[in-house]
Order: sequence, then structure tokens, then C-alpha cells
Amino acid sequence: MNLERPTLPDAVAQESGGKVVLLVADGLGGLPHPGTGLTEIEAASTPNLDALARESVTGLHVPIAPGITPGSGPAHMALFGYDPVGCVIGRGVLEALGIGFGLAEGDVAIRVNFATVDAEGRITDRRAGRIPTEKCTELAERLDRIKLPGVEVFVRPVKEHRAVIVLRGAGLEGGLNDTDPQATGVPPLPFEGVAREQEKTAELLRAFLGAAAEMLKDEPRANMLTLRGISTRPDIPTFGERYRVRAAAIAGYPMYRGVAGLVGMDVLPPAETPEELGAALEGAYGDYDFFFIHFKKTDSTGEDGDFDRKVAATELFDTVVPRVLAVGPDVLLVTGDHSTPAALASHSWHPVPVALRAKSARVDAVDRFGESAFASGGLGVVRATDLMALMLAHAGRLAKFGA
Repeated sequence: MNLERPTLPDAVAQESGGKVVLLVADGLGGLPHPGTGLTEIEAASTPNLDALARESVTGLHVPIAPGITPGSGPAHMALFGYDPVGCVIGRGVLEALGIGFGLAEGDVAIRVNFATVDAEGRITDRRAGRIPTEKCTELAERLDRIKLPGVEVFVRPVKEHRAVIVLRGAGLEGGLNDTDPQATGVPPLPFEGVAREQEKTAELLRAFLGAAAEMLKDEPRANMLTLRGISTRPDIPTFGERYRVRAAAIAGYPMYRGVAGLVGMDVLPPAETPEELGAALEGAYGDYDFFFIHFKKTDSTGEDGDFDRKVAATELFDTVVPRVLAVGPDVLLVTGDHSTPAALASHSWHPVPVALRAKSARVDAVDRFGESAFASGGLGVVRATDLMALMLAHAGRLAKFGA
């Protein structure tokens, strides 16, 4: 993949400056509840986020482009300052890297969802009831015994209903369409528009799916697989090369650990709860200049379409903020990678709240953390790809451009 490196902020990045924390609540943004007119954030009790808003410059960011709903991979690449359209990273690669699987050149990695289908082969649950990770591990071990001609096959568990397949051999190509229709009541999608160079990979995956369906047919929930993000690893410049920082990632879910590792961050041991995230940050704070911290539950509850549970997840996220502030970062930016409104039970295109706290920030009059309040914030509406420059500038890590 050819990635045209942006001129800024790479060309003016410098090694000296303050410490930065990027705190991401996955799927943070929402939509108003019809009964109250309040979004999940606005309905939540968030004293720490509200206090942060009063000390910050606030606004909204657009993850990809107006009206475009992002996947988690491109949304995070945008937050890291990489062009999410010119640098498309397949979900399979991110899942493989997230569990520490060593991808070789030419490997094709595929994200797997265990799913439930009925007697007619129609999907009734895209996530197989979010089976426990222990069950996923058991099933992945069974599928790992499938043999295909001319290639090595690796099947590894990821988390809950997620797993990853890696095909290793000559003549493999990624880029096939997902088989997940992103809907229930319909069967998995076939491979369509297969190019000549992709046909070998398509044939192998068809054979794998057939063998897997036979192996899983008696499972009560996880009786089918859908495939997503069929891809090879791209060659891109690292975070350290671009921004002159030592960067670390603190996350629990493998996909987000994968995207951080892909751009060259040091991926610290898994952490998910507010206590674990705070302890990990405190323990590593002296060793790095930049921290990416990821909180997941605001996304998964939104995807489940559960407004009240997303409110509770937002309140739990609120308790992460004082733990981050306790280490004294020079810059703290709190945002989400995208919106996941419970009303839609899916990712959406809606702009995402942003709060940036730093000594050099032009603090605005916003006094509450939320979508409506931030619409009048001093940042306005910015692109997600611009947030890295804003963080680095407020940390004194960007030199003047030009004479």
C-alpha cells in the first residue's frame, strides 16, 4: 500500500515537550431518548466529565467525513492522525495483531464472528449471544484442526464471539468482501466480484466455511461463522517516526490493541476497568510521552441497543477521568472514536464530543459534557485527523512552520 505521508504535523514535530493522554470512550456519542430528549451522555451523571468540560476547549469531531459511518479501525486511525481513506486497514489484521499473532509477509488475516443461524441458514444473532470467551476458545481450537490444500491455517480466539483466521501460503490476496450482512433474517453473504488474483483465497475460504459449518452444526448458538476484514498487513510509517514521541497503548479489547501496535505504539498489558486503566497509566507514566487509553463499554452497550446500560457505562467512564488527571498530563483529550447511539444499535455518522484540557487551551463557556453543549464549543467541528496536531501543539511539540 502506498501511503502519502502528510506534510503536517510530521514536518514540524519535535522530540521535546509535554506529556499527552488521549482518552477514548468507544462509541461515545449518542442520540436523544424520545422520552426525555437527552442523549446517553446527557442523561448520565458525569461530575468528572462536567468538571473537565469547564476546564477545556470543547467541540465535536467528524471521524471520516460528514454522513459516513466509520468502522472501529478507520475511526482509530483517524484519531491517530492517519488518513482513514488512504490507509484502509482490514479488521482481520487488527484482530491478529491485537492478540499478538505474528503476521508474516503475505499472510491473509480474517476477523471471524461466531453467529447463530436458523434451519434455513438465516442469521438470527450476528454475535451468537456474545458467547463467553471460554466457549470461543473451545470452538477456535476445534476449527484450528481444519486442513486446506497448499496453505497453513491458524484459528485463534479473540474475545467473546470474535476469533481470527490466518491463511499462510503463496498466491494469497486480501480484499474480498465481508460475508457478514450486518443484519438478521438473511443468510451470510457470498463472495462477489472476485478478481482473478483473489480466486485462490476465495476458494480456500469457501472450503473452510463448509468444513466449519459441518463442525458447528450441533452448537445451540455458535453454529455458523461470518467473515470480516479479509486483509494483509500494510506498510505504514510509525507513530514515533511521524510525531517524535514514545507512545504507549492501554486497552483491553484485542482490536484496539492491534491498531495501536500497527502504528508502532508499545502495547501494555490488557486493562479494561477504571481501576486497571488508572493503575496501568500510573505505572508506565515515566516511560512515555504519549498515551492512548481505550474504554470499551460505551460502545458495546450502544450496539446492544440498551440506552440505560449505555448511560451506566458512561457513568463508569466518568470515573476514569480523575485517575488520568492524577498523573498530571500536560494535555488531556477526551473523546470517542465514533458515535454508537442505542437508538440505532450500531455505529453512526454523528459527530463525536471532544474536550481538550491544557494550560494553553482557550477555555470556552461550556460547563457540561455532552453533544448539545459541545456544539457551541470553541473548537467548533473539526476532522478527527486534526486532533493529533491539536494535542501536540498544546503540548509544545510542534515547531513553527516557515520563516
